[in-house]
Amino acid sequence: MYAVIRTGGKQYRVAPGDKLKIETTAHEDGNVEFSDVLAFSGEEGKFEQELTGAKVLASVVGTGRGDKILVFKLKRKKQYKKMQGHRQNYVEVKINEILVNGQSFKA
Repeated sequence: MYAVIRTGGKQYRVAPGDKLKIETTAHEDGNVEFSDVLAFSGEEGKFEQELTGAKVLASVVGTGRGDKILVFKLKRKKQYKKMQGHRQNYVEVKINEILVNGQSFKA
């Protein structure tokens, strides 16, 4: 079973027990709740039609920063060069439970 959630402008396919790195979000006491559930599948090839009140509960494992990417801009023959680096912050979370239609799915 798995669910598709949306957070930080991206969509993730998650199942209980999965660990994933998401963009930094506000969390209380090391727990995160995702209420924007786009799809849920309890068994192979079947999707739930009614997702009111569906949510995914996760706990924070750690925080960090991603790999550095370099942005380099160049205009030939104009003596223009610009180089800039960027590292994105992230939170690593572990999916504990998926709640859909009063049913609870745990790892």
